Amino acid sequence: MSEATSISANTGADASTNASLRAKQRKQWNYLPPEPLAVPPLWYRPWRKPLAVAWFIARPWRPTKERFWFLMIALVLWFFFTPPLETMADFHWQWMSYIWARNFIITLAIVGGAHLWFYVLRGQNAELQYDARPFVKGSKRFLFGDQVRDNMFWTLTGGVGAWSAYECLLLWGFASGFSPLLGVGEGSPWAWVWLVALFLLIPFWTGVHFYAQHRLLHWKPLYKRIHSWHHNNVNIGPWSGLAMHPAEHVILFTDCLLYLFVLSHPVHAFFNLLIHGLGAPLSHTGFEGFRLRGRKRLDVADFYHHLHHRYFDCNYGSPDTPWDYWMGTFHDGTEAGDKAMVEMRRKKAERQRNKKNRKVKA
Repeated sequence: MSEATSISANTGADASTNASLRAKQRKQWNYLPPEPLAVPPLWYRPWRKPLAVAWFIARPWRPTKERFWFLMIALVLWFFFTPPLETMADFHWQWMSYIWARNFIITLAIVGGAHLWFYVLRGQNAELQYDARPFVKGSKRFLFGDQVRDNMFWTLTGGVGAWSAYECLLLWGFASGFSPLLGVGEGSPWAWVWLVALFLLIPFWTGVHFYAQHRLLHWKPLYKRIHSWHHNNVNIGPWSGLAMHPAEHVILFTDCLLYLFVLSHPVHAFFNLLIHGLGAPLSHTGFEGFRLRGRKRLDVADFYHHLHHRYFDCNYGSPDTPWDYWMGTFHDGTEAGDKAMVEMRRKKAERQRNKKNRKVKA
């Protein structure tokens, strides 16, 4: 595993000390994953080929993972719920409003269904819930003085609106000939190879993009004016994932503009858009997984991003990508990670004080 600087639990403590720290850490959470967060096998150094290949190809695409279902939804949308491509060569309110309405219904059904199961029906009580504190009510930080209503409003307006606008632009590109369209029915085996390869690469492209735009949004001027809206949500739920400033909605989906210029198929674009449109809300459910009849059926919210909402200046990226490990902003969810983060903040504050003092002397 890489030994790059990170906010991690790599302290050299013996097993008994680590167990004691882990027990103390659990008191801060209703549920804590059984193992500290770790670098994905793909980024181990030295590289372990069998483990990396298994993780890259097999593990994220199992039916218990969101990625599998986003691909299934993308295929269903393309074959059954998208107008014929030739009808979208010109921008027209009729097909564009259909795309918006379709995405609105999908969001209401899946994100609303997740909220209904986890927080209204309490379908699995607090089992696998990271933070069992209730959502905020009566606060001026939120529209209508209610966190859930505020989050629903921004998700169903700006979130669905930006998602649908980008999708309409991409569909127009494919239909009008502006964008290169991958023709898998033309008999070339390389078309099928690229079709599959691009599906494997898309999650890493979205991960790179998400980390870059997220770090940018934590730049003080942009954070104050834009990203702070999203961080009003400390304890998060499904509707929190797309609860953000409209400008951030526009930024979030910009990675899909790639398909205007890269040989691809509309299903690739749908898959990318769903990673944000549904992936962001599901990653904010606050529960590690969906359980039914005593078994975890689907992995949903990752602890990785939940730590970011609680501590703010760690885990900017996604757990599948290496950027936080490489940039020293990785928190592995342990008490040692908490202490390392405090030390990082102390050093940062000290650097800022020194910089300010140098300016005063000058």
